[in-house]
Amino acid sequence: MFAHSIPGRPEDTWEPLTHHLRAVGERAAGFAAHFSNGQMARAMGLLHDIGKCSDAYQRYIRQDDSNRKVRGPDHSSAGAQEAVKAFGAHMGRLMAYGIAGHHGGLMDSEDLSDRLVKPLEAYDGWCDHVGELPSAEELSGIRLAQNGIDRAFSLAFLARMTFSCLVDADFLETERFYRIAAGEDPPSRGGTVQHHHLEAVRAHMARCRRDDTEVNRLRSAILDHANGKAALPPGLFTLTVPTGGGKTLTSLSFALEHALAHGLRRVIYVIPFTSIIEQTAAVFRDEVALGEAVLEHHSSFDWDSKPPETGNDAEGEGAAGLAKLRRDAENWDAPIIVTTAVQFFESVFAARPSQARKLHNLAKSVIVLDEAQSIPVHLLRPCMAVIDELARNYGASVILCTATQPALRLQDKALPATPEGRAEGLDIPAERELAPDPQALYRKLKRVEVEWLREPVTDEEIAARFAQQPQMLCIVNSRGHARDLFALLREQGQAGAMHLSTLMCARHRRAVLDKVREGLKAGQPVRLISTSLIEAGVDVDFPEVWRAAAGLASIAQAAGRCNREGRAQAMGRTVVFEAAGRKMPPAIEAFYAPAREVMRREGLDVLGLEAIRDYYEALYWRQQYEALDRARLPGGEALAIIPAIRELARQGDFPFATIARAFRLIDDAMDPVIVPYDDAAREAIHDLAEAPFPPAGVQRRLQQYVVPVPAKVREALVATGAVQAIRPDEYGDRFMVLVEEQKGQLPGLYDPQLGLRIDCDPASRSAEANIFS
Repeated sequence: MFAHSIPGRPEDTWEPLTHHLRAVGERAAGFAAHFSNGQMARAMGLLHDIGKCSDAYQRYIRQDDSNRKVRGPDHSSAGAQEAVKAFGAHMGRLMAYGIAGHHGGLMDSEDLSDRLVKPLEAYDGWCDHVGELPSAEELSGIRLAQNGIDRAFSLAFLARMTFSCLVDADFLETERFYRIAAGEDPPSRGGTVQHHHLEAVRAHMARCRRDDTEVNRLRSAILDHANGKAALPPGLFTLTVPTGGGKTLTSLSFALEHALAHGLRRVIYVIPFTSIIEQTAAVFRDEVALGEAVLEHHSSFDWDSKPPETGNDAEGEGAAGLAKLRRDAENWDAPIIVTTAVQFFESVFAARPSQARKLHNLAKSVIVLDEAQSIPVHLLRPCMAVIDELARNYGASVILCTATQPALRLQDKALPATPEGRAEGLDIPAERELAPDPQALYRKLKRVEVEWLREPVTDEEIAARFAQQPQMLCIVNSRGHARDLFALLREQGQAGAMHLSTLMCARHRRAVLDKVREGLKAGQPVRLISTSLIEAGVDVDFPEVWRAAAGLASIAQAAGRCNREGRAQAMGRTVVFEAAGRKMPPAIEAFYAPAREVMRREGLDVLGLEAIRDYYEALYWRQQYEALDRARLPGGEALAIIPAIRELARQGDFPFATIARAFRLIDDAMDPVIVPYDDAAREAIHDLAEAPFPPAGVQRRLQQYVVPVPAKVREALVATGAVQAIRPDEYGDRFMVLVEEQKGQLPGLYDPQLGLRIDCDPASRSAEANIFS
């Protein structure tokens, strides 16, 4: 009996089924040992491929290439059925989800029930290949602490985590076999946080430490206070530091100190702003000198998406299968991961094996949720359940890191009570705040006064203020508005007019920001129009900032670009305005309305902790309890995720596939277009087009040249021939490139000041939505 064949080579070079089942079982058990469920994962690994004992499957893998179908006989239902027989309708069914779905993905309970009664070809003799399974008594000892958001969530999450252990073990063991069969060593993978990583961070922080200004002294005090709490037990933490207080490096330093103190395996830095993923990873990799310890997982190229069917069967035999395994190798097995909130949360609720592979590596990790206030309101409860679950049952520490804490703690009393009248929130005691006296920090770091204009403001009035103030930033809510304002400044001949939006690739934006910083430092005119992307941790320092109507968190982020270093003798000026003649979309109004309530109150510092807490209370209560868990299926039907889990959990049933279809942090996800912006981009495109496999590092190189656009816009560009795929037979639509009309020149559709020109402007969204795209 064989698990994997090698077409054209004798059977004594194939992988025996016994070897594969036991290797996957052992590897899966090792993964799950980090959350005390090794025996459950071992049993799943031993059972997952026992259907390959059938004569039909063994005949299938012995077929010649020319006769072999793409997908072989069902070999996963057998293991699911035997799991229920061996471990019962409760625990066995929980395991069956992962076993039955280890190729196709986690399924809904109705589909699993069908698989559990499905007639199958005989797979006699499977016990000989499996050996001894763990006993039902060994699995009955699983104990889970009750999730603080919903008690049913824990069991569903356990099914996901053991599924992750199984599919990652299966991928890695299959890859190992084919690499060895090809005469190659299995690729080295991953690693965990080591003391030399901590030493690199300590050395960098020592180099950066300054006491020349009050701001720098405060940054040092914040760092020392946070590191002083590294000995606290793993669990939930908050880090509440005003913009400019150095929270990014402080949180990294604490994370490594804490990880080494408690034997935690990795640091996962989760950022909602795709515009600074590369920037943050580069700082960690180069400036902090963490080098290859940093894995950057960027959503511009989704290596998890399913490629065109290649190879000889569903597991990808031979060279084509090896290429697929290389593409699917993203499992977050690295000491330090910098990733997006979309990748993090959508992976947690995903059904596809390729997305789920990484989940088990969240156990015993330090997870920094940067800009925690950016968790979308419509998915707040399921995201809170994930945060709580990882800390309660998987040995993780989670840090809610932000300048504007979103009042998610129980003691904040900002969240609506449950229908049963139970108070809701995360149990984070005050002593687990990592910043020293956040109230005092806000007073000491206050460098800006916020002014709210009660009457709508025209573009002409904004331009007039730009004429008076040669160094000024204006942040608006849509790319169309940014484009129009910039055009107005150019028409008026205002010096130093510049523009930023997500229609510009990262390298282009970086070039503009370099020019902005140089101009500000030299005292030259710098009149910058930008969308909300500049609020995403971009280090610029303007004496005056105007911010179009938005939520208070966005207003605070905008204020963080004003008098950032405290160099101005007076307070910086941040002006909040409503744009005249531009309809405010409901998505913006939902966040602006509670902010407006706070700004109307006389004598209240709108950037102070009291105002921030009141804002979130108004935001959450305005939405009502049900609105904090409102996913949406592709057809538009609403789905409450936590109730959907609870309603079926009593029978051990879960709607995994339905939840995966519905859970989206943003409704209008974007597709990438690669821009041949400069010679480095053209070289990377050429390398990708010519190499037999994606060259090492080419994905990272191309990330700098991606512009995200709505799917329909990219489809239209493809239809006109303006965008073409690189080697679509191998890569599908992963690498879509804007075509150069003349070799070596910027395409006509890419404006050197505005970026990619598209006829429609679907980005009229709230800043809270924009940051995820």
